[in-house]
Amino acid sequence: MVTWRGEGTDRLEQVRLHVTGERIKAYGRIIAAATDEHEAFSASYELVTNDDGVTKRLSVHLLRASGETQLAITRDGEHNWLIQTPGGTERGEFNGAEDVDLALSPMFNALPIRRKRLHEGGAETDVPVVYLYLPAGTVEPATLHYAPGPDAIGVVSPIVTSSLTVDSNGFVVDYAGLASRV
Repeated sequence: MVTWRGEGTDRLEQVRLHVTGERIKAYGRIIAAATDEHEAFSASYELVTNDDGVTKRLSVHLLRASGETQLAITRDGEHNWLIQTPGGTERGEFNGAEDVDLALSPMFNALPIRRKRLHEGGAETDVPVVYLYLPAGTVEPATLHYAPGPDAIGVVSPIVTSSLTVDSNGFVVDYAGLASRV
């Protein structure tokens, strides 16, 4: 079990991780109070990767005062994504993405960090992702940029430019300005 507390906001994320080699199964929840930028919400998720750490499936149950939403993001054997939202189903390659990223979640940064060995000093890289914005529940292609340094990994995402410190397994300890592990 890993827990992060939001910095400067009332937000928690807790996840139960099952890690076998590069394969990850994660069962988590983000709970956030209302802010000037977003309404209060709760997002429960289940993530499964394959043996190489590439995302196979993400299921999200999103609760907001304005309603309840179920989302499913699945990667097929032909490297296409199937995105199921209340607005319909979309299929596409999402710029060759192998990862999903859930906004406001430090846990999802571990996917490319571990697979590309960035926590071991890997090379600077751009990572295309299927990006799920919270609490809006919208899904769009995005590219994250990671730059490993001696003390932290720089990251540029659609919502923030920051730095991450990670543990020896590649899981985020501190995401400057977003959240810290407790």
